[in-house]
Amino acid sequence: MNLDQELTINTTKDLWSYLASTDKTIVMYGMGNGADKIISVCDRFGIEVSDFFASDGFVRGHSFHGKRVLSYSEVKSKYSTENLIVLLSFASSLPDVLENIKKIASECELYAPDVPVCGETLFTYDFYESNKSSFNLARSLLFDEESKRIFDNTVLYKLTGRISYLFSAESDKDTVYRELLRSDEINCYADLGAYNGDTIRELLNYSETLSYAVAFEPDRRSFRKLSEYAESETRIGELLPLHAAAWSEDTVLSFSNEGNRNSGLFAKGKVEDISARALDSVLDGRGVDYIKFDVEGAEAEAIKGCKKTIAHYRPKLLVSIYHRSEDIFALPLMLAEMCPDYKFYLRRYPYVPAWDLNFICIPN
Repeated sequence: MNLDQELTINTTKDLWSYLASTDKTIVMYGMGNGADKIISVCDRFGIEVSDFFASDGFVRGHSFHGKRVLSYSEVKSKYSTENLIVLLSFASSLPDVLENIKKIASECELYAPDVPVCGETLFTYDFYESNKSSFNLARSLLFDEESKRIFDNTVLYKLTGRISYLFSAESDKDTVYRELLRSDEINCYADLGAYNGDTIRELLNYSETLSYAVAFEPDRRSFRKLSEYAESETRIGELLPLHAAAWSEDTVLSFSNEGNRNSGLFAKGKVEDISARALDSVLDGRGVDYIKFDVEGAEAEAIKGCKKTIAHYRPKLLVSIYHRSEDIFALPLMLAEMCPDYKFYLRRYPYVPAWDLNFICIPN
């Protein structure tokens, strides 16, 4: 793959087309919200899922979609592994879980279907073809070869579901913090999507100069944990937890409180009204030198709410670009227009599926 040229896709068949045409038996590894999303897509394409299984230690006689959940050992006894396709239906970054996934992939034909966290747009070959010029333009923004390698492998994974592409698109977190973000120079931080304060704690492992942080978190249960952490954290002079969603303006929006990754402005389920704030409004002229955006599909709106801060203070930016199928090109193109003299990088931490994909913007 020539990293200096446009991305080349050597297939016209995406994972869904392949699954719809295969005669092999298809089983699903995992249950829950992720499995429900994949089943919905399978139904749309006429793809039959024959069984569901869990890791051997997690089978307790329960059922899912009307079928008894099997163990992996039972699946191998029931079906020939040569004629078996396994669809991974959960997400994980835990090393032992990733190793188990690799083990199953060595024994069976395994795919991790890419379904969007937010929105209904599916990453198919037709989607790629219809947005090919945008993909190539976003790729051309990337400053180094590692970024282009990650971009290429991520797109290939999203089309094919092959986890080998994911393992070829991983970055070292220490290097990101120390060499790209230069965390030792970060004094003021805005954490948009702070969860329970985990990324603030992470940043403090690399920065001894952090003196101020404002942390947005709309989920009620996560915000409670964030507030408890803020009260106990003594390494930051001022840590302001804010029970609000990051948005383009100050308003009130509907939000699904789930206490996990299923929470969000666009999530389905029980919703409640939540305060939404623009970072420009919260800071009210105060500067920050680093902003992290991980707001479950609301990244574009959150970026709009930071326009004045970005233009005046030129902070470093780290933006999640994996929640929506179009994020991988739409958010980079948006940021390139806002920050024409920045350098742009793409980094991805170990995760299955293609989560923790971050577009990093560094001012010259």
